[in-house]
Amino acid sequence: MRRLFPVTDETPAQAFGGGERGAAGADREWSLAELAAAYAYPAQRPWLRGNMVSSLDGAAQHDGHSQPISSATDMRIFGTLRALADVVVVGAETVRQEGYRPARARAEFAAARKAVGQGPAPAIAVVTASLDLDFSLPLFASPLVPTLILTGAAAAPGKVAAAEKAGARVVVAGEGMGVDPERAVRALAGLGHHRLLTEGGPRLLGQLIAAEVLDELCLTLSPTLTAGSAQRVAGGPSVAVPRRFELVSLLEEDGFLFGRYRRP
Repeated sequence: MRRLFPVTDETPAQAFGGGERGAAGADREWSLAELAAAYAYPAQRPWLRGNMVSSLDGAAQHDGHSQPISSATDMRIFGTLRALADVVVVGAETVRQEGYRPARARAEFAAARKAVGQGPAPAIAVVTASLDLDFSLPLFASPLVPTLILTGAAAAPGKVAAAEKAGARVVVAGEGMGVDPERAVRALAGLGHHRLLTEGGPRLLGQLIAAEVLDELCLTLSPTLTAGSAQRVAGGPSVAVPRRFELVSLLEEDGFLFGRYRRP
């Protein structure tokens, strides 16, 4: 993997083990520790980071799944971002389409997580108005850390009871049926979750952008073309004025570009 642009002063160059090339000058695979240093959360709390992948022609999925436009390195970064997070926020539709499972403990990150007071794995927080979810799935039935349900105050009591019976923790983050993004961030921070990561889907990411609560976007640009009518990485209503983010770092491997952008 090569670093195409320098990182900011919040992630010192020495954190990359002296650079992006080995002693022989050849490109090499970065260690997980180097990736963790490159994607370290800033000191500001709470901090909401998004992580998405897009094809060259703007598709966030192919046949309803992100895996066909991903890569092994993209998945290593995906796993690293999860290992750095306190909680992973995801939309209910993405849970259904991608077959979400609980986050797992990673031995490689155990010491680092313990050092900053984190549990063995991040919690998964599912954003849903209807609570139309299969609570027998491992995400709810056997998580290492109890799964959170973010919903509105008007959610159906029967569905709330079913979620709680399955072991999920229901967190009210909206006055009506839906979830207010700003309130959701505050609620998660109130539970001690300050390093926030969202993996979408596109509808949820669009809502977070529109509410101006997204602090950072990690975007993988896949060297693939899909055509078709797949969603972009963010959907929903257009914002009145495009939000300008600044580039923090850019990595490259096998034609894939891994960009990290943050709100100025």
